[in-house]
Amino acid sequence: MKLTDDSFALFLLCSHLGLPEPDAKPLSAREWNQLELKLAEHSFNVVELPGSSAERIKSVLQIGGDEAARLAGLLDRGGVMDQELERLEELGIWIVTRFDEDYPTRFTERLKSAAPVMLYGAGSARLLNHRGLAVVGSRNIDPRGFALTEFIGNACAESKLTVYSGGARGVDKTAMGAALAAGGTAAGLLADSLEKGIRAADARTAIEEGQLVLATPYSPHASFNVGMAMARNKLIYALSDFALVIASDAEKGGTWAGAEEGLKTGIVPVFVVEGPDAPDGNRLLIKRGAIPFPASFEDSPSSLGDWLEEHTPAKEPVAVQGSLF
Repeated sequence: MKLTDDSFALFLLCSHLGLPEPDAKPLSAREWNQLELKLAEHSFNVVELPGSSAERIKSVLQIGGDEAARLAGLLDRGGVMDQELERLEELGIWIVTRFDEDYPTRFTERLKSAAPVMLYGAGSARLLNHRGLAVVGSRNIDPRGFALTEFIGNACAESKLTVYSGGARGVDKTAMGAALAAGGTAAGLLADSLEKGIRAADARTAIEEGQLVLATPYSPHASFNVGMAMARNKLIYALSDFALVIASDAEKGGTWAGAEEGLKTGIVPVFVVEGPDAPDGNRLLIKRGAIPFPASFEDSPSSLGDWLEEHTPAKEPVAVQGSLF
């Protein structure tokens, strides 16, 4: 794959791939934001950094020796990173950075400086800019929750909404699978190995047919950890037009944390399934301002998008600041 010069420089600085030594650390989103400001302050373009010595970086940017050496070390791996790009391309994995046209505009609009510096993905990156519904919930759902999740996935396909989810077992995969089976589209924001995710036969078929995109801000062979999953939840909400919580524990777990943050920031309207059989977390989220969603949706599946619009309070989205990392 061919990255532009500025995207390649950003890739060198912020990617975990091909690190020169085990203890070397790429720049976090926050560190990149700080460096970008410093580059602008000194009228220096990021494309001028690769090939620069530590002494030159120290002099031009007026930074400490250790920091300059770190930047020089990250930048001095162009050959290795070219090989990594070739390997990823053979796997069908692309990279977009904040500098690229295919980078999701809602990340920069809604997350501002907290937007991921880059994404690794497979499938059509354009799906990440589609109108859609974030469908989230427990990894373990009862038969009622499973049936409703399948219905929602199908209804998203019928109403031309992309399903945004996390690609985990349970609600995530059920909603995405139902949407794909009904001829719709889905986007999975992964918290662990993209390389593993694209090896699944059903995922590969949907990717090839243009129905599915899988993406992650983390290394494409990263192992799962809770912190990354929690940070990933913000991305799911940020890409969507609406969010629907199928089932949540009360005051614990990733589904709860993501929904609570969504309510606090107001990035998107948060709907939560109500009803006598709804989990305690669902009832508590509704008390805290979430919009009730019927456990039995009586309208036509194709009207889901219109229903969500009609039940969304008139309120402008609020941009959220902070770091994902």
